[in-house]
Amino acid sequence: MATILRELSYRYQWLYDGISRIAALTVGGEVRFRQLVLQGLTVAPETKILDLCCGSGQTTQFLVQYSNDVTGLDASGRSLDRAKQNVPAASYVEALAEEMPFADSHFDLVHTSVAMHEMRPAQLRQIFIEVYRVLKPGGLFILIDFHAPTNLVFWPGLAVFLWLFETETAWQLIETDLSGLLAELGFQQYNSENNAETKIQPKLYAGGSIQVIQVQKPNL
Repeated sequence: MATILRELSYRYQWLYDGISRIAALTVGGEVRFRQLVLQGLTVAPETKILDLCCGSGQTTQFLVQYSNDVTGLDASGRSLDRAKQNVPAASYVEALAEEMPFADSHFDLVHTSVAMHEMRPAQLRQIFIEVYRVLKPGGLFILIDFHAPTNLVFWPGLAVFLWLFETETAWQLIETDLSGLLAELGFQQYNSENNAETKIQPKLYAGGSIQVIQVQKPNL
């Protein structure tokens, strides 16, 4: 069930942006937060990128600095109107993440930032299936989202944040083995050095309360 603070944060962009900046301080600020998921990747101007659940374009604005071919997808027309104003260099599509209107093997890179915790478990599985479908062979899926803290010091802060601004789906996400689910659906760990590492391992930040996952659709 959504809290009043969650409703207000989605109604007023300035409040949402302020909350996001405060939360990003745990990893060194908003710029570092947005770049964490891109670490170790080579993104060329022609790389076809999908910013999945792009919201008002908070991360889209960073992606267009790397690629000339960025598409933002979101189910909220209101958010997309803001994104178009904030980041006019990208193109936008209004659609559900679990029913993406793109052809098979369309994108080189699919990115999503702090959005999967909004999804129910069945939705999450279907979204990952769709991501696999729209990725080209060898394409990358990168995500950043909440994770159960490995450092107990970070539990109170995360718990308060989730209680105030999120719903039960956020709690469900931190209990979900995303790495295992992605592996089950056919994804492999991305390794920039092309080592034989196949087990999907998230990179953890902020005492384990934030996870970054970089996986790859196998080459056929």
